[in-house]
Amino acid sequence: MLSFLLLFCALACVSFGNVITPVQPEVFGTEGDNITLSCNYSSAVSLQWYRQYPGLAPEFLLIILHGTGKVSQKSKLVDLDPRFSGKVNEKKTHVDLEISSAKVTDSAM
Repeated sequence: MLSFLLLFCALACVSFGNVITPVQPEVFGTEGDNITLSCNYSSAVSLQWYRQYPGLAPEFLLIILHGTGKVSQKSKLVDLDPRFSGKVNEKKTHVDLEISSAKVTDSAM
């Protein structure tokens, strides 16, 4: 039996006039799929991906350092999932969150 996933990339406005907009507000897939969430942005020092389940606080997934494009999942508090990776395009205006082998528990906002 296949389980369906629904992932959201929420529209977020960041301070100093920087704007982040989702390429697709909702992404659908099935368990085991490789899923990509994408956002365009106007400028940034770092880009951070979080997920949020209803009624809970946002959960850190990863940070991308804008100048170098280096991705870090380091956290002293939590073991982070290696299925999550991120990348910034060459022009540094677009960021992706890639989820490999998606699980039903990845369905979040």
